[in-house]
Amino acid sequence: MKTKIQIICVNNGQTYSVKPGTTLEELSKTIGMTTLEEPKTGAQLPILAAMVDHKLKELNYPLIFPRTVEFISYSHEEGRRCYIRSLCFVLQNAVRAVFPDKMFFADHALPSGIYCELKDSTPGEDGHHPNYFLTDDDVDRIKEKMLEIIARDLPFTKEKIRAVDAEKIFIANMQPFKAELQRSLGRFTCSIYHLDGQSDTFHGPLVPSTGVLTSFDLTAFSRGFVLQLPAINNFNKVLPMRRQSKIAATLEEYSHWCDVMGVVGIGTLNKQILEGNAIRIINLSECLHERKYAAIADQIYARRSEVKVVFIAGPSSSGKTSSSLRLANQCRILGLNPKVIELDNYFLNREDTPKDEDGEYDFESLYAMDLPFLNQQINDLLSGKEVEIPQFDFKAGKRTFTGNRMHLGDRDILIMEGIHALNPEMVSEVDQSRVFRVYASALTSLNIDENNNISTSDNRLLRRIVRDNRVRGITPEDTLLRWHSVRRGEARNIFPFQENADAIFNSALLFELPMLKYYAEPLLRRILPSSPAYGEAIRLLKFLDYIVALQPSEIEAIPPTSIMREFIGGQTL
Repeated sequence: MKTKIQIICVNNGQTYSVKPGTTLEELSKTIGMTTLEEPKTGAQLPILAAMVDHKLKELNYPLIFPRTVEFISYSHEEGRRCYIRSLCFVLQNAVRAVFPDKMFFADHALPSGIYCELKDSTPGEDGHHPNYFLTDDDVDRIKEKMLEIIARDLPFTKEKIRAVDAEKIFIANMQPFKAELQRSLGRFTCSIYHLDGQSDTFHGPLVPSTGVLTSFDLTAFSRGFVLQLPAINNFNKVLPMRRQSKIAATLEEYSHWCDVMGVVGIGTLNKQILEGNAIRIINLSECLHERKYAAIADQIYARRSEVKVVFIAGPSSSGKTSSSLRLANQCRILGLNPKVIELDNYFLNREDTPKDEDGEYDFESLYAMDLPFLNQQINDLLSGKEVEIPQFDFKAGKRTFTGNRMHLGDRDILIMEGIHALNPEMVSEVDQSRVFRVYASALTSLNIDENNNISTSDNRLLRRIVRDNRVRGITPEDTLLRWHSVRRGEARNIFPFQENADAIFNSALLFELPMLKYYAEPLLRRILPSSPAYGEAIRLLKFLDYIVALQPSEIEAIPPTSIMREFIGGQTL
């Protein structure tokens, strides 16, 4: 009888023979690999979890069959997710200890971390739970309790229980939206995590114990506070507090609108869809978008005597193309005459493009654009001159001219879209009073439940998977494998300049996740277990598993001018 199984460790390329049932934690200790080196700093970081055949597993996972194992730390994206989920559990326990009569909400992500709020457990006359405004002293008390829990190095444990029993736990925890989600899923069992006598669900593995959660901070912000997280490339350095008030206000506004709609989490959204209210949600969501486009057009019109150039920027799959077209239509209604130019036409010729640290052409660099020529053409247009607009031939890697001439009349405005449009250095030679900047992004603040927020990045990634497959012939696997590079470019070229915007357009739509599930789920299921993208596909499928999909008849109700049509097809803009 075979008594040993073969385990390949990706970290060192070695193969080990172990007894069936050996846990990942036991394996790491046996081979002397309990820490991993942080790539940027060389610091030794504790192992938090492992990728087993490309699937994320907790360290107490038993190895029964031959496997490929990659141990991960905070330097790995999945390691960071494990860390953040575990830290949120500690935070929640600390809040319950300090404010036992308050409801805790991990509301939405900010550049420095996660924005959190407390609410009164007793609803007001309008049925909503009033916010509890935290003081600096309140936040300090919560942080002190967190440090105490971490110092005790308490274990996280997991068990599977009956769904009806889990629902009772959530109600006792003052988590009605988590209970509603459990009801909407219609399952018989539920996985529950335990920490120091408290129980909850977290949608993904946790770290072994609280003792590794040493890097974080809390800072009072708005009505609540921000849970500041370690830097991606330096675990021992907490992200500095960046008070991006415009982004925070946009997220808060969307959260308030969801609350008004009676959708405060995936559970309540599922309930609305199951009760046949999907088309109503679609119509109201599209009305909100149209109102926002009109409001931005009104701002531009109010400054029409000086503003002649409108720049639109945003991260990948934020709906920039649709936004520029719909904003142009709103401007036309007001009597303005928009003329649209793609900033991509101002790329340098391929051989003149700067290269990155790997020696590859860096097309996302600001300096991949011919900045002097762009500034000259804009200034010529602003001074009333006629210019010939270039056309960039991406296949040949050359700028060409095809006789497309343009000048700006009294009612003309120039609309230009591109990733660097919020960076003032792009048009540093242009009079800034003539420029209006719009930032577009899918800034969803809809959460899975009270303490599990939805990543705006995941929202955009699902959009891109659907569009890439439909329009560009790119497989879901390739989209997933490229996403890290896309995100790195956004962090460098877009996010630092968000607050430069004169207006922010939130392209998130309340119905889009149920819609995207219909399209993305079958695409993700095509990714094979042998693919390096398999683990990410499984993570997204588990997330989509919490969502009730729209039916084809409901998707047909999405208007042809919707941003969503940019991704699923049928757009008439």
